[in-house]
Amino acid sequence: MTDCGFLAPRYGERSLGDLLPAVGAAVGLSGFEDRLGLPTASRYVVLVVDGLGELNLRRHAADAPYLASLLDVREPLTCGVPSTTATSLTSLGTGLPPGRHGLVGYTSRIPGTDRLLNALKWDDSVDPEVWQPYPGVLSVLAGAGAAVAVVNQAEFELSGLTRCSQRGVAYHGTASSWERLDSVCELADEPGSITYAYESELDHTGHGKGCESVEWLQVLHAIDAEAQRLRAELPGDCALLVTADHGMVDVAAEDRVDVDDVPGLLDDVVLMGGEARFRHLYTRAGTVEDVVARWMAELGERALVCTRQEGIDAGWFGDVDEQVLPRLGDVLVASTAACAVLSRRRFHVETKLIGFHGSLTPVEMLVPLLVDVG
Repeated sequence: MTDCGFLAPRYGERSLGDLLPAVGAAVGLSGFEDRLGLPTASRYVVLVVDGLGELNLRRHAADAPYLASLLDVREPLTCGVPSTTATSLTSLGTGLPPGRHGLVGYTSRIPGTDRLLNALKWDDSVDPEVWQPYPGVLSVLAGAGAAVAVVNQAEFELSGLTRCSQRGVAYHGTASSWERLDSVCELADEPGSITYAYESELDHTGHGKGCESVEWLQVLHAIDAEAQRLRAELPGDCALLVTADHGMVDVAAEDRVDVDDVPGLLDDVVLMGGEARFRHLYTRAGTVEDVVARWMAELGERALVCTRQEGIDAGWFGDVDEQVLPRLGDVLVASTAACAVLSRRRFHVETKLIGFHGSLTPVEMLVPLLVDVG
């Protein structure tokens, strides 16, 4: 396949899945490997800022002076494929690539059905612990003796995604950034603690207003101030680590392709999943080559269209478990530059978005590794 300027995930070397084991090693727990060269500290706080890509932060460093001051200390990480929240948070939480943990996109096929699993909203018919059967790194860290806790919005505590990515440890639900700050600081008072916290507002604003908008920059500035305040209130022997789950790109109206407007494009496609910049196409038996050719002819250089096996061979998903294979599209459509593949009939809410992510461009794939040891 042509590379299209894509950035391959660095599973097992420098990816989100390598982060929590590295934290475990950095706080002195045996049995964990630090591939990232993290500084030793008696306790760690890991703050994930949804949507804060490395290149997004660099582009707007003036609006986030504290976080930007940490940029050049350590090489960034890659997220996995697709570059989306459910996939990334589960890789972070399990230490596994998507092909193992099985959350392979915002939406993916429930094998044996013609239904999609929305990984953020979930489906009552799907048991999260069957869909993702592996133990999480956080629970393994707790079993090794660390005081481990998750601080996140209260509404997410029992979600399918939380059960896939963070099950087995104490969950502290909060309703505001101030509550999150207080809770994290209280938990970090305990020596040997590892505290995970999550911030969602930047991603939400980027989707709705765009990641170049005034509103996005205002949220970025507020998060920067909160992170600096958090660092000031943490114990001196606590390391603050800030990272993200993916970056983001804005897509203009002229760069959008609505499949409902292209006659014949969905021929032989029984189900379309994924998201606007990384589509899973589930096809009728024996039609994969025809679908690939049809979509290549329509999208041209705006996307890389390939078969499932080609994506696997390119290392997009890491090692792939047998039960995960049918969740991946028979055909994969990864946007190259600023392009979004939409369907107003199937995914109407996506047509209202400005900022997107999911593909393998550097702006989407690179996430920062920012560490402040006080």
